[in-house]
This record gives sequence, structure tokens and C-alpha cells, in this order.
Amino acid sequence: SSVAGLTGNAGQANYSSSKAGVVGLTKTVARELASRHINCNAIAPGFIQTDMTKDFDETNPLVASIPLKRMGTPADIASLAAFLAGPGAAYITGQVFCVDGGMAM
Repeated sequence: SSVAGLTGNAGQANYSSSKAGVVGLTKTVARELASRHINCNAIAPGFIQTDMTKDFDETNPLVASIPLKRMGTPADIASLAAFLAGPGAAYITGQVFCVDGGMAM
């Protein structure tokens, strides 16, 4: 998913609505498959350091608006995904986890 699916994003109705759809799908699948002991969760990243955002730095107004004042890393997302795939998350389902430095709060 994306934080845009939880907060909206001006000028990106198509993107935000598709990510909001992922939130609804996550919760529906979690309910439908819970009786089979299958969990379903979503990760909603904020700004992550990728090739698409390589020119962003802490002076960029979008980055400056993040409470932690930095973009996330692919490792931030990967560590949550690994946790959710492991035994420590066996009782977690239907949740959307924001990995966004506080953007969506």
C-alpha cells in the first residue's frame, strides 16, 4: 500500500484511491482467510530512498515535512516484511503498518 492510501495525496486521486483499495483488500482477505490460519497485512511506505527519489535531500520540502526529517530505506521496509513473515507475527492480521517516519500521524 502507501501512506497516500490512508491520507490522500493532492493531484493523485488515481494513486491514492488504488492504495486505499489495497487497505480494504487487506482487511477483507484477513477476515476471509483467518479461519484457515492465514494472516494478511499491508505495509504502507512513505518516502523511501530509491532511484525515483535519489535527488531528494533534507532540504526538500517533502522530506522536511516528515517528523523524523529523513526518508526511509529499503531496509526499513524489508525488516518489517521479514517480521510479518515470521513466527512473531502469528497473531497479527488485517493491519496496515506505516513505515513513513511519522508522515501519516
